[in-house]
Amino acid sequence: MTGWIAVLMLAAALVAVHRPFGDYMYRVVSGRDHNVVERGVYRLVGVDANAGQAWGVYARGVLAFSAVSILFLYAFLRLQDRLWLSLGLPAVEDHIAWNTAVSFVTNTNWQAYSGESTMGHLVQMAGLAVQNFVSAGVGIAVAVALVRGFAARRAETLGNFWVDLTRITLRILLPLSVVFAVVFMVGGVVQNLSAGVDVTTLTGGVQHITGGPVASQEAIKELGTNGGGFYNANSAHPFENPTAWTNWLQILLMLLIPFSLPRVFGRMVGQNRQGYAIAAVMALLALGSIALTVGFETHGAGTVPQAVGAAMEGKEARFGIPGSATFAAATTLTSTGAVNSFHDSYTALGGMMPMVNMMLGEVAPGGAGSGLYGMLILATITVFVAGLMVGRTPEYLGKRIRVREIQLASLYFLVTPLIVLGGTAAAFATGNDATALNTGPHGLSEVLYAFTSAGNNNGSAFAGITVDTPWWDVALGLAMLLGRFLPLILVLALAGSLAGQHSVPESEGTLPTHRPLFVGMVAGVTVVLVALTFLPALALGPLAEGLS
Repeated sequence: MTGWIAVLMLAAALVAVHRPFGDYMYRVVSGRDHNVVERGVYRLVGVDANAGQAWGVYARGVLAFSAVSILFLYAFLRLQDRLWLSLGLPAVEDHIAWNTAVSFVTNTNWQAYSGESTMGHLVQMAGLAVQNFVSAGVGIAVAVALVRGFAARRAETLGNFWVDLTRITLRILLPLSVVFAVVFMVGGVVQNLSAGVDVTTLTGGVQHITGGPVASQEAIKELGTNGGGFYNANSAHPFENPTAWTNWLQILLMLLIPFSLPRVFGRMVGQNRQGYAIAAVMALLALGSIALTVGFETHGAGTVPQAVGAAMEGKEARFGIPGSATFAAATTLTSTGAVNSFHDSYTALGGMMPMVNMMLGEVAPGGAGSGLYGMLILATITVFVAGLMVGRTPEYLGKRIRVREIQLASLYFLVTPLIVLGGTAAAFATGNDATALNTGPHGLSEVLYAFTSAGNNNGSAFAGITVDTPWWDVALGLAMLLGRFLPLILVLALAGSLAGQHSVPESEGTLPTHRPLFVGMVAGVTVVLVALTFLPALALGPLAEGLS
């Protein structure tokens, strides 16, 4: 009962902040004034803040910024041993540095290393935490550009990437992160520059416990749907997540921006009810996922869980099953990837749910920005399907969904399954599935989860597979790169195509896209597309294990 009360409080909090926070973000991305700091950034980058960019220029800005970020972070990691606050740690190995640089720049934050024994404080603060801010900013900027495409009429530009990124980072992400970092410090999260202390354990052994700037990284880790933990145990570590209420707050931060962005969408297209419809689809899928995940884990299917009365393996006692399962659902419904329990220790069907959440495209509510543009792509496909049923050229928000638009939307949807299923097949074909700790259906689940997490830019792990080998680091790095930037390019191309259209007036044949019928259709299309794509793989993995 306590767990369900926490879920209801979470839903109430999201409803309460949806409108005021969404309106604030709308003013940030739609405003034309620039403060002194922002103008300084524009001069440093060498851009005209008042000049709009066509979709191709906007895309090149995203790619150029991300490429430079990867090179910088890779160099930072490779030179760590020569930097201040390195804590005596050596330079990061080349394949792990590549994987980590790609991971944090793509907002995946997959970690093939133990944070406290691999990264010094300067790298954590000036390398990884900085990318937590800007990678989230890139996702939100691309979502805003797509919304501008729907809202524009015969326009050639989608805004300015550098302006969007700067304003989102400085006016949304940074202030909120400062506030919540202080809140986490009050809750007991560590914030210092200590190299750590040696303590005597209850059994008489000696353990070195590393300190560090944890609270400041924890705030943006969740707010920006990043997920990279300061410690290897991530949000199961008491220095990152000390109490039940900090656990609840972390879940809230994961969902805060993604669930508020539909309000921005509604304001920008001039129809708030359209934003409410998109938020309703997200909420419907999210509540269903949370209920199933908590239900499967509470039921505890399996000989051992039923014998002891609970499926507590791999879970923190201070959070319990509801707090752990809700966290697992939220972190995979978004693109956060933080964990406060080991998903590999979940029951077969309970462990399947985080995979399904990612396979949905992380649209309920998804990552910072990526959830909104993913959901709008699905809405576009739904409108197209509805148009086929009645023999009418489909339209969405006054824009016709023609051949070019549906081609781009379809390619967007197909990219990630190709990466996930292709990568999983490659691991088995090359024998690299042997790094999984299990064989049979559970071993398949471990490999499938790894590529699902990387291809969807989630970053969570099943924690039952060794992935710090050169093959895995390179393969997952490529999956993260392709899974992030191919969809971004397709989204911006779609935005450019939509922006160049005239507005189509509504008629008797226009499908209302703000009513419960449309909400149900989008949710149904989302589930059906995922089922058709991933059901064979799930049948061989978690479903086979759960039914055995």
